[in-house]
Amino acid sequence: MPQYVIAIDQGTTSSRAIVFDHDGNIVSTGQKEHEQIFPKAGWVEHNATEIWDNTREVIGQALSKANLTRHDIAAVGITNQRETAVVWDKNTGEPVYNAIVWQDTRTQDIVDQLAADGGVDRFKSTVGLPLATYFSGTKIKWILDNVEGARERAEAGDLIFGNTDSWVTWNLTGGPDGGVHITDVTNASRTMFMDLETLSWDQSILDAFGVPASMLPTIKSSSEVYGTVHTSQLLREVPVAGILGDQQAATFGQAAFNSGEAKNTYGTGCFLIFNTGEEIVRSKNGLLTTVGYKLGDAPTHYALEGSIAVAGSLIQWLRDNLNMIGSAPEVETLAASVEDNGGVYIVPAFSGLFAPYWRSDARGAIVGLTRFVNKGHIARAALEATAFQTREVLDAVNADSGVPLTELKVDGGMVANEALMQFQADILGVPVIRPKVTETTALGAAYAAGLAVGFWNGLGELSSNWAEDKRWEPQLDVAERDRQLRLWKKAVTKSMDWVDEDVK
Repeated sequence: MPQYVIAIDQGTTSSRAIVFDHDGNIVSTGQKEHEQIFPKAGWVEHNATEIWDNTREVIGQALSKANLTRHDIAAVGITNQRETAVVWDKNTGEPVYNAIVWQDTRTQDIVDQLAADGGVDRFKSTVGLPLATYFSGTKIKWILDNVEGARERAEAGDLIFGNTDSWVTWNLTGGPDGGVHITDVTNASRTMFMDLETLSWDQSILDAFGVPASMLPTIKSSSEVYGTVHTSQLLREVPVAGILGDQQAATFGQAAFNSGEAKNTYGTGCFLIFNTGEEIVRSKNGLLTTVGYKLGDAPTHYALEGSIAVAGSLIQWLRDNLNMIGSAPEVETLAASVEDNGGVYIVPAFSGLFAPYWRSDARGAIVGLTRFVNKGHIARAALEATAFQTREVLDAVNADSGVPLTELKVDGGMVANEALMQFQADILGVPVIRPKVTETTALGAAYAAGLAVGFWNGLGELSSNWAEDKRWEPQLDVAERDRQLRLWKKAVTKSMDWVDEDVK
């Protein structure tokens, strides 16, 4: 009898395969980074073929490290970078263009055109999202409008679209040889095309975007058997049984199954999700209304989300663009070399400002510089930027929900940074809690798949797997917290109104 579930975590910077046992513990991991392609300022792309090749490789790594075969695996779960759009030929399996990444801002003109009739909230009552470059819809339209022959091929029924969950699933289940073209409700809710109430594609919105309905995947729940791995793959005949967009997967992996529970994931970006249960809550404070999860035929659970575009990628920027550090962990040592930020604040609006501002005209800013400032202060300000952004999102969640959060569960790569976690607790004024298994994104996908095939019996069993690793209590004086927040908010205003007609 299979003893394990494998999760494919197709992320923004790498693809991973992680094998979990019945207790939710990591057995083995395979991981490989893919190229970040920046053709122009504001453009961010990935090679979808490279992503699929890497996915196959990391599955092999994870199995071989634990000396496992397909017979040991009960199911495959998939989680993915959301809003990253792939358009490919269903007959050949060849992408017609690089995947356009969620951080990409090239579609601002399309946003402006669509917003000319009804504003940025034109479709928000239906899909829960404002018009923004962030979501998949404008990216598909850009490809159809700008790649030679793409629109004609799409209208002929030859081209199909998906976020990277659909791309991986289609290839895993056979590609041109019978691959399953599906997505789950959480990913569908990030396209701008899905009606939150009916969980179906909205034809009137597709018409407004000029996207043929034939391109879109079939919408499924987050936990059901979608198909089996193709016979040409290592995991052949293993059920593919769970899909959750990465932030929803992390929430599920944190066992935040009930209304009022929340988590914050610190990755490339930073994403706080607040479970609103079976109720669709319309944000009045700059948050997104999205699908949290849907298990088979059970009722849909919804969520409010605060999306922060730049968190860990700011540290990557210090490493790769400024060569200030040699590796990401060095930022903590550098930040610890100074007592405070020296009056420096970094607003990393590389893709504009996401929640709660939604200002596409913003760009990154470093403010408060004096001759006193050194690279230690810059490093500290870079870490603190993530904590400040999280505080603003949490304030919006508290305002929308009317029930202030009393603690925050955290996960993702940056939670290993203890100085950041302490500052996060200080600036929030509530405890910050890290679980023993911090790979909650992959764990959530594994849980969804395992539930579908009976590997786990229910949410109660999953909740019992969750365990606290460490807790940080607020230590900062309230007056100092308020002073720093005031300066942060002032710094944010300095990043706005930067993009003019002739500034891209």
